[in-house]
Amino acid sequence: MFANLSHIIEQVGKDKGIDKSILIEALESAMLKAAEKRFGANKVIEAHYQEEIGEIELFLFKDVVEEPQNPDTEISLEQALELDPEAALGDSIGVKLDAKEFGRIDAQTAKQIIIQKVREAERNIVFSEYSSKKGEIITGIVQRFEKGDIVVDLGRAEAVLPKKEQVRREGYRQGERIRGVVLDVKTEAKGPQVIISRTHPGFLIKLFQMEVPEIFEGIVEIRGAAREPGDRAKIAVASNNSDVDPVGACVGVKGSRVQAVVQELKGEKIDIVHWSDDPAVFVKNTLSPAQIARVIVDETEHAMEVIVPDDQLSLAIGKKGQNVRLAAKLTGWKIDIRTESESKGAKEGQLTPEEALRKEVAAAGAREEKEKADEIARELGGALGVSLQSASVLVGAGYTTPESLAGITRVALHELGISDDDSELILNRAQ
Repeated sequence: MFANLSHIIEQVGKDKGIDKSILIEALESAMLKAAEKRFGANKVIEAHYQEEIGEIELFLFKDVVEEPQNPDTEISLEQALELDPEAALGDSIGVKLDAKEFGRIDAQTAKQIIIQKVREAERNIVFSEYSSKKGEIITGIVQRFEKGDIVVDLGRAEAVLPKKEQVRREGYRQGERIRGVVLDVKTEAKGPQVIISRTHPGFLIKLFQMEVPEIFEGIVEIRGAAREPGDRAKIAVASNNSDVDPVGACVGVKGSRVQAVVQELKGEKIDIVHWSDDPAVFVKNTLSPAQIARVIVDETEHAMEVIVPDDQLSLAIGKKGQNVRLAAKLTGWKIDIRTESESKGAKEGQLTPEEALRKEVAAAGAREEKEKADEIARELGGALGVSLQSASVLVGAGYTTPESLAGITRVALHELGISDDDSELILNRAQ
């Protein structure tokens, strides 16, 4: 049934990229299962691949006794000596089975097992391949759209760009090329699934590594990155060579290198700043292009009060507080920006124009955050089939996706004030 297998094993191994030993193991397992089905599972049968003749040989092992009572499990010493001149009473000797006795059903059983084993081997290879690419950029073709997620064809595997990992301003069409950084690799029933992102700071860092040879070679290092995907990003760079300007290396001639990254990110603005060991200097650098008068450091609170000229406040804060938010993310310090007029002390109870601007910016930022939270709550409520009120409570507690609810308990939902009906829906989905 499986005569002359050497050529087949070599060809399949080459086409599928599967190790020869895995294919041989699959064939032996398939033949063994078929033999057990044909001759009975209670018998001791072994399968061995003979590379010299390109065949799978089956052996039924029998105990050597003086007077066999059960011919399926026992063999006489006389018969055993014909097979092995050194056989003795009490030995277990293998009797070769004739594979020609296998019928169509046995062959079909073996075939199914082989197909299953080969698929498992392929999945393991793909899983290992992409698991080793975590944090790397991969390219694929947009295949289809599923509930807001984008399914990407990678050739040997599928990748998923979840909605939360997509940039709001970006749009893609079926058949279009797309790139993303590998976040995770999951094992699904239909095969390994690669999770990619275009919003993760690691995507920005890898793009610069691809565009800037000095980063790839280790001369320039990216010490940190912060993004508000689709709008603006900041990266901090340092040089290991005093003759190389890290910011200039990343910008490139006439901005060619940074523009290549901006183009891939569909117009996201990127600030490249000098990294510094001195936290105060680093914070000043990250708030560029605003000019900084002085910085007051509070080590206890891990906070900094940044004093800027009166005409630099709006620039330091940025649109809807974006500049200072990114600076805080990048440095890890809490940053409070004040004007020189404010630092001298305004009359108590009276707002200066700068203070009014800050409050207005903070209010605009709060409104934007609330709009984002409401949008997430609407999506979560629709996915779970629960009320918007319950969904908003879940989002407020940090549960922003159906997956994040896995493992939640009825007690926890009760403590959040979720109704019994909605709790039942949520628990069913979590399970």
